[in-house]
Amino acid sequence: MRLRSLAIFGLGVLLSGCVTAEEQRAADEAQCRSYGFRHNNDAFATCLQRLDLERRAAFRDAQDFDSLMGPPVIYRPIIVRPRHHHKR
Repeated sequence: MRLRSLAIFGLGVLLSGCVTAEEQRAADEAQCRSYGFRHNNDAFATCLQRLDLERRAAFRDAQDFDSLMGPPVIYRPIIVRPRHHHKR
């Protein structure tokens, strides 16, 4: 269940790069309302804050993962041919 939640959240983070700040805020508000929070109270504000913090943490995790991968490595094939044995 946790992996599924992380995958859905990660997809949301990826897609959030395609929206304006206003659209993201509207989506966050809709998400908090879907949890049952009502607009303009402390619980609603906390929900919005947690969504923002989770988004930022996911972004940092993605950056950390990219840095762990390091630069791309290109391997060139080494062709090894059998030695020809000469008869003496």
